[in-house]
Amino acid sequence: MVKGSVKAARSAETREAILTAAERLFAEHGVFVVSNRQISEAAGQGNNAAVGYHFGTKTDLIRAIVRRHAEPIDALRVRMLARAGASREVRDWVACLVRPGAQHLSCLGAPTWYARFAAQLMTDPVLRELMIDEAFGPSIVNSLDGLNRCLPDLPPAVRFERGDMARQLMVHTLAERERALADGTPTVHADWDAYADGLIDAITGLWHAPATAT
Repeated sequence: MVKGSVKAARSAETREAILTAAERLFAEHGVFVVSNRQISEAAGQGNNAAVGYHFGTKTDLIRAIVRRHAEPIDALRVRMLARAGASREVRDWVACLVRPGAQHLSCLGAPTWYARFAAQLMTDPVLRELMIDEAFGPSIVNSLDGLNRCLPDLPPAVRFERGDMARQLMVHTLAERERALADGTPTVHADWDAYADGLIDAITGLWHAPATAT
């Protein structure tokens, strides 16, 4: 391997180590509490400026973590959309929104930190916009379009409200299971797939619930 290739490989390894360390520390302690120095140390970097050198600002680092997961999750969702086709079943489209994230966490093995990290981003006004910019791609739009076609009579205000409820359930339910696994406390289901089934059932029921207010 030529000198330039060796340097590029080492740089890529360093970036991956920083991303993993940052994701873990952010999930366990909070995005705003953790410093770049702590991340560099956790990543095994003697240079405290390593984070800034490889990623720039903390916002850039957070964006890179989101992208690291958004791409494989999107690929899983695209395959699900192909199977859903022109389905008129609400549950099929809810599954397209829920299951890719759960499957991704399952594929990562144990431990994982991304669900808790994502939940923190979605509760902060500024970071929430960053998360949406990076993760809200065409596959999510297509899933929502399919869902909306199944609910033509639902008033817009109710649709908006339930969309927000569903999003909260998806984000925080996955984060709570991840937290329980990290703490070694019992979970309702043995694996992420079964957990996704329960979450899909609940959100499908939410969309089918009667609307008494518009």
